[in-house]
Order: sequence, then structure tokens, then C-alpha cells
Amino acid sequence: MKYTRRTLLALTLAAAACGAVQAQGYPSKPITWVVPFAPGGSTDVVARTVAQHLQAALKQGVVVDNRAGAGGVIGVSAVAKAAPDGYTLIGGTISTHAINASLYKNLPYDPVKDFEPISLIAYVPNALMVNAGLGVSSVQELVAWIKAHPKEASYASSGAGTSTHLTGALLADTLGVPMQHVPYKGSPQALQDVVAGNVPFLFDQLTAGLPLAKGGKLKVLAVTSQKRNVLAPDVPTMVEAGMPGFNLVSWQAVYAPKGTPKEITQRLATEIAKVLQMPEVKTKLEQQFGMEVVGGGPEQLAALMRTDIPRLGALVKKTGASAE
Repeated sequence: MKYTRRTLLALTLAAAACGAVQAQGYPSKPITWVVPFAPGGSTDVVARTVAQHLQAALKQGVVVDNRAGAGGVIGVSAVAKAAPDGYTLIGGTISTHAINASLYKNLPYDPVKDFEPISLIAYVPNALMVNAGLGVSSVQELVAWIKAHPKEASYASSGAGTSTHLTGALLADTLGVPMQHVPYKGSPQALQDVVAGNVPFLFDQLTAGLPLAKGGKLKVLAVTSQKRNVLAPDVPTMVEAGMPGFNLVSWQAVYAPKGTPKEITQRLATEIAKVLQMPEVKTKLEQQFGMEVVGGGPEQLAALMRTDIPRLGALVKKTGASAE
């Protein structure tokens, strides 16, 4: 069926009017914030911390629903198919909305085409951590060790295609030294094997390794963010440690299904930004979990994705990582 220009304009105006009316009474019922991972992780912490205060601002309940499985694919796919009415949100990460685009050959959702970005919530830096008995105390000493022991140079990660895997791949690429990647089913197992000396080093979330470092079982050499972390102010960044341009952090964000009215996504972005500036929220995420609270809106999140999807896709291609 062919439409005239006048008909198309009328349809567009009608859709916009419908969205405006829908947004006017929003929200009129509880909102579901889907977390595509198990309880207790960074994405879950962010969702529950923000939701607790967001529901007070919206005067409606915000229910956190954990739908874990397949590296976040199950939960994200479900939200991609949800009604675009603002009542179903998804907690997205660098994995679900950047890395997975190239990691899966048949990803059942498109991180750009299937979602409306709402807010970039926080950056979550990884840290370079080594076995305490390796005999290195700085990034440059580790670099020297890697070059002197190319056959022993391997790094652990919490799983193939994770940000911890790709950060290790970035180091190998930066140094021009092939290093064996040793993937595990999660962070605890990877850390345990580095502590045991079965693998010399890894990149992992700073909060995961700090207790082991304080117990003398690991050494934290650097963080992968652009600035030092409040939980370890004496630990340099990779750039400060002599690795120019080395910057790769995980991030936490929130999205709505594609087609959700702009008035709704902007309302949510505005309220989430206010929540993230609350001292109790900012302190909890930064001081307890080592996150760098951002609070950027839809445009900032979309811009980050435009940068990270191709950048991380190139790393996935170099490493040959695949989830299928």
C-alpha cells in the first residue's frame, strides 16, 4: 500500500500525539527493571540502589527482576520484545550492549536498533592483578616479565568475551606479544587460580581483588580507568604506569525497548540523574563498589555505544572470541 505525503505526515503526527498522551499519565503502574544477571553482581547492585529511590520520585513501584542466563542474552532479548511503554526497562552493560554485538554470530537482539538509551549510570574499572609470588610490583616489571617468559605469559578472565578477557587481549595487542587466554566460569574461579599461581595475572573488577590484595595473596598493579579509584587511591592508572592510551572500563546503563516515547525516556533519564546525585546513592556506589558514577543521558549513552561497539568488535575479531 502506498501512502501520500499528507497521509504519512498525519500518521507521524498521530503517533507523536499518542506518545505524548501516554507519557502524560506516566507512570500509572509499577515499572519492571530487568537485570539480565544473577543477584549480587554490579548490574544487580546498580538496579536495586537506583530503583529504591526512583520509585519515590515516580510515586510508583520499581521492581527489580533478575532474568539471568547466556551472558545476559536471555534477559535482554525478553526486554527487546516487551511493549515500548516505559514499564519494562533493562539494566545493560558493556557486555550486553557492546561486546555481544560481535561476540555472538546470531545474537537475538540488536543493541542499537532494539533499544532506546536512557542513562549511562556508572563506569566500573577493572584492575591488573598479579600473583603475589610472581616477583613483580609494577606494570613495567610485569611487561618485562612477559617479554622474558613468552611461553608462560597467560592471563585469566571471568569468561570468554567479557570485559576482563578483552582487557587482557588489549594488553597483549598493545605489547605485540601473543598471550594465552584462560577463561573461567566466573570471577571467583579466575581469582583463585591466580592466587594459586596457576595463571600469573588477570584483569578483574577492583572490588573483587582488593580483599585478596590486602591479605597479601595478590598485588594490584594498576586500574584501567582514566583516573584513579577512590577505593585504591595509591594504585596508578595504566596510563600513569607507562601504557599510553590504555583505557577500557566496564559500564552500567539502563535502556527501554525501541519505540518508547521520548517524553518517557527523558523523564526517566532526568529522574535517574537526580537519584545518582543523592549523597547516599553516590557514596554507596563509589565507596562500597568502586564505581565512578556518571549520570549521562540518552545522548551520552548512545555516543559511548557508537565508540565501544566497533572498538571492542575489533578486539573480539583479533582474539577470535566467540560465544557460539
